[in-house]
Amino acid sequence: MKQVIDGYIPEKCETLDDFPKIKGYDFNEKFDFNNFLKSFSTTGFQATNLAKAIEVIKTMRREKAKIFLAFTSNMVSSGVREVIKYLVEHKYVDVLITNAGGIEEDLMKVYKPFVLGNFDYDGGNLLGRGINATGNIFVPNDRYLYLDKEMRKFFDQVYELQKKKGSALCTSELIYEMGKFVDNEESILYWAYKNNLPVFSPAFTDGSIGDLVLFFKQRKPDFQIDISEDMTRIVNLVLHAEKTGVIALGGGSAKHYALNAQIFRDGCDYAVYVNTGEGFDGSDSGAKTNEAITWGKIKTNALQVKVHGDATILFPLIVAASFKKEEEN
Repeated sequence: MKQVIDGYIPEKCETLDDFPKIKGYDFNEKFDFNNFLKSFSTTGFQATNLAKAIEVIKTMRREKAKIFLAFTSNMVSSGVREVIKYLVEHKYVDVLITNAGGIEEDLMKVYKPFVLGNFDYDGGNLLGRGINATGNIFVPNDRYLYLDKEMRKFFDQVYELQKKKGSALCTSELIYEMGKFVDNEESILYWAYKNNLPVFSPAFTDGSIGDLVLFFKQRKPDFQIDISEDMTRIVNLVLHAEKTGVIALGGGSAKHYALNAQIFRDGCDYAVYVNTGEGFDGSDSGAKTNEAITWGKIKTNALQVKVHGDATILFPLIVAASFKKEEEN
């Protein structure tokens, strides 16, 4: 292969002059937030993928796609909870999928907030003080005591609903009732209830909620939760949508459940992933969108992108650019 030596340029050399030029934001100009975000498209690396994610979501909204927002519990542990609550409150998304932590921590924060700690803690020291760590977010044990106290009342109520209905409630029905029960405008689940927006939790018992279900069943052995009905409900939502879009923050069961339902319509039309995972070990959590295409979860011609990075940084920027209130547009 010829090399460029002493100014020599090989005869065959594509100049790519018609390609977008790499250029970042010029801070010499008067700062404009919208132009700042637009500059990401030509910055390169993950900034360009972030800009693409913004455009994909704008298209989802413009084309009136039914938007499935899947997120892991750490999003609710963090301040992204307020971002998700905003989307649900203003009906900017249509379906939520999360795991048990995403449900219980939304409720726990209604009763008492989580606090900012640090990453360099002594695990044994925190254990002895009754403090749990989620990264640099600290959750004292008393938060779980509040949850336990309130959920005892809640399960008594839904048990009566089960008896009245004559059959078990599914998780999306239980979560709807939770939003009604909590009656607090700071809660994601409250706004989901208020706006009749379905919330699915395929791993509903994988957390403190599961412990509380266990304790309640010791008192009421005939208490049951029907997970099969949730599958019917989410697939019906997919099948009756003209177009669908999936936004997945993180991986795990929430991401897979949202995407698996899309198989029944030969894939979603739009997909945006935001996570730090890698797909080299065969993990669905870290897999890129092209892997989902092979399974029929995303259409081959879908607008899709994965943004590799921390969703606590990236998702608020995405929402700022893609989900503004109408009066702000």
